Amino acid sequence: MNGESNKNPGRFTALVLAADRTTKDPITQHTGAACKAFAPIGGIPMIIRVLDALAACDLIATTLLCGPPESLHAHCPELKQRIASGQVTWLPNLDSPSRSAESGFSHVPRDMPVLLTTADHALLTPNMVQSFLRESLATDCDATVGLVRQKEIAAAFPGSKRTVTRLRDGGFCGCNLFAFNPRGRALVRFWRQAEDLRKRPWQLIAQVLGFRMVLSYLFGFLTLQQALDAVSEKSGVKIQAIMLDDPRAGIDVDKIEDLVLAESILNRKPHSFYSNRQSDQ
Repeated sequence: MNGESNKNPGRFTALVLAADRTTKDPITQHTGAACKAFAPIGGIPMIIRVLDALAACDLIATTLLCGPPESLHAHCPELKQRIASGQVTWLPNLDSPSRSAESGFSHVPRDMPVLLTTADHALLTPNMVQSFLRESLATDCDATVGLVRQKEIAAAFPGSKRTVTRLRDGGFCGCNLFAFNPRGRALVRFWRQAEDLRKRPWQLIAQVLGFRMVLSYLFGFLTLQQALDAVSEKSGVKIQAIMLDDPRAGIDVDKIEDLVLAESILNRKPHSFYSNRQSDQ
């Protein structure tokens, strides 16, 4: 994976999606932050943690930030300063993640590979980014997606509840890390079509995988590679999964429980929140 005539071979533009998806985001409401991206984890706004991780990675050439709205920037002086100094280029977000990503891509030179991530990846580290991008560059694919095996997250953080895709070869959790070469950017248009069908799940499943694959999934026969091959065939973009060995890569902050878990990981303290919650139920 690389740009065809990239002046910075092997280096990526990072695109960070940072807009709230709802006006009633639980993290925003719980922390009192102006928006989810500004919610503090360990005393530091999540978006600053993500930008710091990207800035420390030598495979990142430039960083684009899509959202939050400019009217909120005064609530995060550190972000406002980075935008003013040119360390980060801010773009207005659109009405969905896929549309924001597609808009962001239009501001990236055509020959430049892109790393896509999100502002709620509060535990992101330079090593995670570096490892993911190095492995992505070593593939002959157009797009890569970062995954962590669910069993590794369960072993590291017992009781934590993650979104898991369960397939024949195991359970997998997303890492909000995606890489695209110029050809791979077409996958975002496919993502947008899938987003438009999110309220019609069977039509979405049929379009993405086809009913034959759906039956394989329901009966426990579908493997990760078969699922990726089906999406590749449908989208025309060759996709490969990159397995990350750091279970923290599978922790993003969507719920209050996630925020508590992230804080406990950063503080390196034993975490009993989930076990306590389960005993109360």
